Amino acid sequence: MSSERTPLITSGVCGLTVTCGAESDATPESGTPSKEPKKLNTFFGVMVPTILSMFSIVLFLRTGFVVGHAGLLEGLLMLTVAYIIISLTILSISAISTNGAIQGGGAYYMISRSLGPEFGGSIGLMFFLAKVCACGEYVLGLVEAILDVFGADPDSSGGLQVLPQGYWYNLLYSTVVLLLCLVVCLVGAHIYSRTAFFILVLITISLLSIFISSVIVKPREFFITHHGSGNQTAHFNASYTGFNASTLRNNLGPGYTLDYSTNTVMSFASVFAVLFTSCTGIMAGANMSGDLKTPSVSIPKGTITAVLYTFIIYVLLFILVSATCDRTLLIEDYGFLQKINIWSPFVTIGIYCSALSAAMCAMIGASRILHALALDDLFGLPLAPATITSKSGNPWVAVLYTWGLAQCVVFAGQLNSIASLVTVFYLLAYAAVDLACLALEWASAPNFRPTFQLFSWHTCLLGIVSCLVMMFVINPVYSSGSVVILLVLLLFLHYRSPTSSWGYISQALIFHQVRKYLLMLDVRKDHVKFWRPQVLLMVANPRSSCQLIQFVNQLKKGGLFVLGHVQLGDLDILPSDPVQQQYNFWLRLVDKLGVKAFVDLTLSPSVRQGTQHLLRITGLGGMKPNTLVLGFYDSCTPEDFFLQDSAFCDSSMRRATEDEFTFGVDLPSLQAHFPPVRHIESPRWLSPEEYVGILSDAIKMSKNVCLARYFFQLEGEGKDSKVDGSERTIDVWPLNLLQPCSREYQDVCSLFLLQMACVLNMSNKWRRAQMRIFLNVETESNDQGWVVNEETFRELLRKLRIRASIKIVPWDSVLKHHVHLNEEPPQALSEDFLCAVNSMLTEHSSQAAVRFLYLPRPPAHHSQSQQYLSHVEAVTNSLGPTLLIHGVTPVTYTEL
Repeated sequence: MSSERTPLITSGVCGLTVTCGAESDATPESGTPSKEPKKLNTFFGVMVPTILSMFSIVLFLRTGFVVGHAGLLEGLLMLTVAYIIISLTILSISAISTNGAIQGGGAYYMISRSLGPEFGGSIGLMFFLAKVCACGEYVLGLVEAILDVFGADPDSSGGLQVLPQGYWYNLLYSTVVLLLCLVVCLVGAHIYSRTAFFILVLITISLLSIFISSVIVKPREFFITHHGSGNQTAHFNASYTGFNASTLRNNLGPGYTLDYSTNTVMSFASVFAVLFTSCTGIMAGANMSGDLKTPSVSIPKGTITAVLYTFIIYVLLFILVSATCDRTLLIEDYGFLQKINIWSPFVTIGIYCSALSAAMCAMIGASRILHALALDDLFGLPLAPATITSKSGNPWVAVLYTWGLAQCVVFAGQLNSIASLVTVFYLLAYAAVDLACLALEWASAPNFRPTFQLFSWHTCLLGIVSCLVMMFVINPVYSSGSVVILLVLLLFLHYRSPTSSWGYISQALIFHQVRKYLLMLDVRKDHVKFWRPQVLLMVANPRSSCQLIQFVNQLKKGGLFVLGHVQLGDLDILPSDPVQQQYNFWLRLVDKLGVKAFVDLTLSPSVRQGTQHLLRITGLGGMKPNTLVLGFYDSCTPEDFFLQDSAFCDSSMRRATEDEFTFGVDLPSLQAHFPPVRHIESPRWLSPEEYVGILSDAIKMSKNVCLARYFFQLEGEGKDSKVDGSERTIDVWPLNLLQPCSREYQDVCSLFLLQMACVLNMSNKWRRAQMRIFLNVETESNDQGWVVNEETFRELLRKLRIRASIKIVPWDSVLKHHVHLNEEPPQALSEDFLCAVNSMLTEHSSQAAVRFLYLPRPPAHHSQSQQYLSHVEAVTNSLGPTLLIHGVTPVTYTEL
């Protein structure tokens, strides 16, 4: 996909390229036209193309239709509503276009570069279809005007009457006109762009002749004949009265009746749909930014001036025809302006010029949008040929696509029958432009500072609402269908996962909202009943830690999950920070494992100091880690998970789809970045004293500590695993087994142990697992207090809503080996006792999927670190996946 700076197309009048005789250096394969010097001013670059696009056929062929059916007052109301809608959109266009140079593609370029490829591509395709339908509409209007003069109507006394009429004849004439447009677009598009001003002059002369004729031409009577279905013929007497107060009074109110071209009764919505097609050219100037001397000045100034000019012309024309022509003439004769003109060819030339120029403009504009879509590779193979251009940069294949679809549109046969569809498509595109501007405004990004300031989020929101409301007022069926098509295209592009370097407005909006809600997340309002684990998992090498990463992802219960890593080094002696270059590799790992985790890396002279940094600075506000998870410190040789998981194998790489975006990190690069796992002979970067010191530091900082051992043996934690936990068992040993004198089952650490096991039992892959809690009792003693303790513990589980089975484990035989040695330190335990505890655990929990054990508090003096680790290692030897936990946070609550 092209980058943001990749030129999609050069811009010109209505999407045309304005050349100066220089040859383009672009090849047909490159699809990149040559860069022309910016030389167009506001008048020629913006006003002329915008006025031409907005006059189109409505000016000459449908003004009487609108006033005749709706009346002057409702007609002016429709015109005002239409221009309010486009004025709101113009404010958004001006803001976006003055925030940076836009390229060809018009609305598509604005929306895609603002809202991202999914929304931009779907709206861009619908905007392309709108222009295709508009091209067909203008061609039908031109054919209608031609037949009005040259059509062979036996009941008509005017015209040359040389062209036969009928559906198939009309289709033939439309095809010929489309072929003419095709030839011009393929061969002589630059000729049209150079003559645009001349065309505007001709249309202006035609308009002047209309206003002059209203004063000079005397009242006339007309006899109008229409052929209906079958052999029915309708006759009407109509009159041109000149300026007459009675005529004006009769034309003030609405008079919706049968439309002779479609044989359907008109309504406010259907008439407004026809009128709104005159308001669909407001983006012609915005497409010109690449060729304008000062686009930030020309686009707002030229577009607003053109809109004001066309609005005034339409208002004057509405008033003129309502004061000089009776309603019958307005409704029953679309070409009445020719009959009341001092010289009818003036109006004929104006109609032909406006309709033909609008048709070619729409065809060229649609082809440029399609070419932009194809260059961005949003829809893949179907649009791939549309990237081909001629040596001069003309996308001739996209022109052929457009011509073929426009040919399908003219099968509709009548202009009025497709006006609603064209209007709905344009309204949807305008709503999307307003949405793009609204999103940029709400995101509050510092780089969104358009030079055009006459807009706000209120105007954007009002524009969106007005566009959507008028869509459904005009035609609910077409509007619903267009929204469904839009959603289908959105889903298609989303699952096709197009990724670009354009920047995503969604990221800016998410950042804005997250920052706002983080400020609202007040740590002073924390309550134990809403506690959840927020985990910092320290990872030395993900090759040996992937299973643990996936397990902790199940353990977080919607809380914060951060992968931490300490890079050893000193920034004072390094030319740059090596950590910054590693983030993409770690984030790619997170994507590959399918876990919902953040990544936080730091550079430090020691692992202990780096872990302190991460514990202090990771997270924001109320989202900070409260639990530290470490891999176990032992002499086991770790296994390489990358060699076991098919997702990291070569065969998987070959199956990877081409549209998978890796942000510059493919699988070979990912594998090469992380070093091989540690061998037995490899030196260790962490001493036992430093490892235990990390545990002590975390507890001093009021963080809960978890040590994970043997998790490389855990299976079924991958994102594609179908394990539901029905065959799994979670074993919990809440007693501090290394301090038998402590028989407390309800201290903070024991309750934290129960809470973490319960949290795991609530996750997707462990939801159906059976949880067992083992209570160690001395059955041989005369004291039967353990029975009372058991009942008390069951009552505790009931209050905590923990569903688990309780297993009573006599351990009198284990306690016999618990003899304090006379040597220092006093915490030293006999080897027999440690072996007995390990045997007891193995006997009762050998089949468990995971075990939760009580982790004693680390020793205060570093000289006891090695002994502390040896005790824990001996107790958990060969147990399987085991989590040793020392909790310092109250996490259980028995009340509402």
